[in-house]
Amino acid sequence: MFEKGTRGNTLHGILLIALFSFAAFYIADVPFVKSLSLSPLIVGIILGMLYANSLRNRLPETWVPGIKFCTKQVLRAGIVLYGFRLTLNEVAAVGLPAITIDAIIVAGTIFLGYGLGKLLKLDNDTTIMTSTGSAICGAAAVLGAEPVVKCEGHKTAIAVSTVVIFGTISMFLYPIMYRAGLLDGLTDQQVAIYTGSTLHEVAHVAGAGNAMDPTDSLGIAGTATITKMIRVMMLAPVLIIMGLVLARTRRGDAASQNGPTAGKRKITIPWFAFGFLGIICLNSLLQYLFGVNSVKEIPLNGAIEYIDTFMLTMAMTALGTDTSIEKFKQAGAKPFYLAGLLFVWLVGGGYLLTKYLVPLFN
Repeated sequence: MFEKGTRGNTLHGILLIALFSFAAFYIADVPFVKSLSLSPLIVGIILGMLYANSLRNRLPETWVPGIKFCTKQVLRAGIVLYGFRLTLNEVAAVGLPAITIDAIIVAGTIFLGYGLGKLLKLDNDTTIMTSTGSAICGAAAVLGAEPVVKCEGHKTAIAVSTVVIFGTISMFLYPIMYRAGLLDGLTDQQVAIYTGSTLHEVAHVAGAGNAMDPTDSLGIAGTATITKMIRVMMLAPVLIIMGLVLARTRRGDAASQNGPTAGKRKITIPWFAFGFLGIICLNSLLQYLFGVNSVKEIPLNGAIEYIDTFMLTMAMTALGTDTSIEKFKQAGAKPFYLAGLLFVWLVGGGYLLTKYLVPLFN
């Protein structure tokens, strides 16, 4: 990819994606876009998709390796650095109730999504990507699953689109439900855990939490965010298990189709998931050494988070450039049906789980 003679063209592809990503950061900071809690990642994939459906054919093919580099190596590095947003202390702060609800939501959503995908006769890759995004942390989870599932770029973009749409709906729905008294059956702690364990994106949780509790006087906004970050931490073990299961499944399929020797394939381990966990442990150590109360107070944390967000935005933008309207048409409405059904499960099932399980821990 970076061999002599092709290095320049590869760098041109990376630079193109970087320029789009800078534009995504600028647009995401526009007041109207900011009010929708649309992160640079989401703006980036939108810009990439606009480019894919307008000027994509004018892109020199020699630049494509640079774009692929952004969807692979830059993406994995971004997922590893995402660990700097989390610490083990945050897990201890909210305790076993949030961890339990998060674990049930994550496992339940993935298994339910897989079953629904089979009923809808949706391909396995799109099913897994959409279910993982709904289960854990939206676009970031879809990006994390992409190197493990190894699906086509447009399927990743479709999965991202579904979780963004329903996550955004949730972000506005939860505060409406709260003000209308539909969540009166929950305590403030339960509302926070319900919000953090069921909304798709970290930005969606922050937006909904702040709308319900602007000053965090009730503890809803802060506890919801911490609950969400615990859910994000579950991305690593999910990816490791997913990698082992998919490797075994694909080896079995290959063996049945091409004989016993075809099944002897190397198991793909998502090493970046271990890096993600390692960074969380390192961040926890840094928090202890510097004696600060939150990750935001750790030196250089803000700069690292900014760099990480930019890298993930580059990955999203690059994926967007491989997504045309024609590919959405080929996928059909089934991915959105699946995401919609999982949305109903998260809103309804998450409410019931929070209402009846959390009191058991008190």
